[in-house]
Amino acid sequence: MKLSVCLCIFALSALSVQAKSVKNAQDTGKVIYCYFESWTVYRPGNGKFDVENIDPNLCTHIAFTFLGLNADGSIHILDPWESDPDGLNGFQRFVALKNQNANLKTIISLGGWNEGSQTYSEVVADATKRSTLVKEVLAFIQKYNFDGFDFDWEYPAKRDSVNPADKENFILMLQELKAAFQPYGYILSAAVNSAKVNIDGSYDVAALSQILDHINIMAYDFHGAFDNYVGHHTLLYSAEIDAQYNNSEWNIDTGVNYWLSQGADPSKINFGIATYARTFTLADATNTSLYAPISGGGTAGPYTRQDGVLGYNEICEAYPNRVDIWDDEQQVPHFVVGNQWIGYDDKKSLGVKVDYALSKNLGGFMVWSFDTDDFTGLCGEGKYPLINTIHTSLAEKGYSLKNNN
Repeated sequence: MKLSVCLCIFALSALSVQAKSVKNAQDTGKVIYCYFESWTVYRPGNGKFDVENIDPNLCTHIAFTFLGLNADGSIHILDPWESDPDGLNGFQRFVALKNQNANLKTIISLGGWNEGSQTYSEVVADATKRSTLVKEVLAFIQKYNFDGFDFDWEYPAKRDSVNPADKENFILMLQELKAAFQPYGYILSAAVNSAKVNIDGSYDVAALSQILDHINIMAYDFHGAFDNYVGHHTLLYSAEIDAQYNNSEWNIDTGVNYWLSQGADPSKINFGIATYARTFTLADATNTSLYAPISGGGTAGPYTRQDGVLGYNEICEAYPNRVDIWDDEQQVPHFVVGNQWIGYDDKKSLGVKVDYALSKNLGGFMVWSFDTDDFTGLCGEGKYPLINTIHTSLAEKGYSLKNNN
């Protein structure tokens, strides 16, 4: 009897140690969820980015963007030439990245900024159209062997949709997708707004958190050429001057805290990281302060080719001798060259953001996107210096990547 008791105690102790080990492994395994912009295959020169430029070991999850939504709830491929077997066969080459990393999960994403909001509002409001979308997404995932689906509706009850029922209908849509996915174990994620002022109108946070596997908070684009003044687009905290413009809550920290306070599971939240800058052309080159008036977006770069935006790769190539100005309040850098004001994230500010996300016990990070990091390594910091900073910062704190298997 004594021997049996001892064996039982030993067995229980071993199970306890094993359970603790598993828990610790789960606690220290973090997600890095990256987005692939498929249209970057058309960029010129060193900016051209295709599936083969992806390092499949950088991220735990990679989403292919984007599919489009039709008014009847069916889906369509936005660029058949880039994606289909008749063209560049992008979907199959993308999913084949799993052959190089068995831990990788490949996701197909629907939506994006250019899709607008109205069609999404109309589809999720109609049970028949929701059913069509569920069937089409399920068939698409199975046809191409994706591991899940990302819903990037920008945004419920915003932009060209003003229907307050979007908030409730979005939950119905996600519930129906989740129910269809469960027998197969498919992943369901969504990209969501990070600004506190926009959360209540678009999301039932607690319900959404119960359904989704990943909540990708877009912690960027707080300012840009869409304003008429200078502002950093990835400010972690507000500066004192923000209060003068009623923008004290217009920052990442306030948004993340609000998501958490409304019932979001921190382990499902991925903190959004931008590998691009928002840039401005100053109206007066001598006035470089926050809220300085602008005449428009900054000069377009050779790869992104959009006023008001520069990839980190464009910055490090064009401005190798830049002198950063660090904002102690907002915890982000910017620099000024002539009448160009350029606000971006560098390795220092990303280290701060990683520490912040860990302090909130968040599940990991979301990166938008591969193609504007220095994926070629031409600037002398190695390939993917920004994404690799996330890895380095996690490792220094004793964290690793989540084991999806």
